Amino acid sequence: MIRTLKVLSLLLAYPTEEIRAAAPSFAAVLDEEGLLPEGRRGALRRLATQLGERGLYDLEERYVLLFDRTRSLSLHLFEHVHGESRDRGQAMVELKDLYAANGLEMPANELPDYLPLFLEFLSTRPLGEAREYLGDIVHIVTVLRERLGRRKSIYAEVFAAIETLAGVRPDRQDVEELLERPDDDPNDLAAIDRVWEEEPVTFGGPGPDASASCGPDRVAAQIRAGRRPPPDPGNATRGAERGS
Repeated sequence: MIRTLKVLSLLLAYPTEEIRAAAPSFAAVLDEEGLLPEGRRGALRRLATQLGERGLYDLEERYVLLFDRTRSLSLHLFEHVHGESRDRGQAMVELKDLYAANGLEMPANELPDYLPLFLEFLSTRPLGEAREYLGDIVHIVTVLRERLGRRKSIYAEVFAAIETLAGVRPDRQDVEELLERPDDDPNDLAAIDRVWEEEPVTFGGPGPDASASCGPDRVAAQIRAGRRPPPDPGNATRGAERGS
């Protein structure tokens, strides 16, 4: 197991008492594995300290304001590349099948593109393979880091660590295209309600040829596909208005 990725997964997960209890051990895990430079590990230690020492209510409130009430900071990867398009449902199916094929059982209440879950999956893969997957999402990771940095949030350090592990720089045009989309204000409740007044994404079981189409290359293609603007300018405008 790549324990550094497991720690990053827990740092980005919704705060719980279990995570608070485990947080003091995160620094030792990062130091022992040594996949990140000291500067990155130091920043993550500060977040782990906060998770271990601050009250659970305060931690939950901060998390919700950032990631649950701010769609532009969503931790669901396909939100940023597929929005509410029908492609997102198929991408979900293929990612779920990839997890199942490699022995990862998903929580019943979670979507497969939830970044902490994706990092947990990568923690079970060989390091080279994990880095390839991180390279496929690095443009999304960079956007989230920059948006969190504008808010002076310590969570930006987790995304900086993911970038470091990926070992590649994103195409800046891909990053700029995502940054052009509206950045939500978590205190504008009326705007948030309008943004989320859309039907939830649903996805079913695999079709008869799903096993043939599922795999690392296919999932990576689903993530990369979202970098390209849709061919219909009207659809692009509507997507930007939704802040997807």
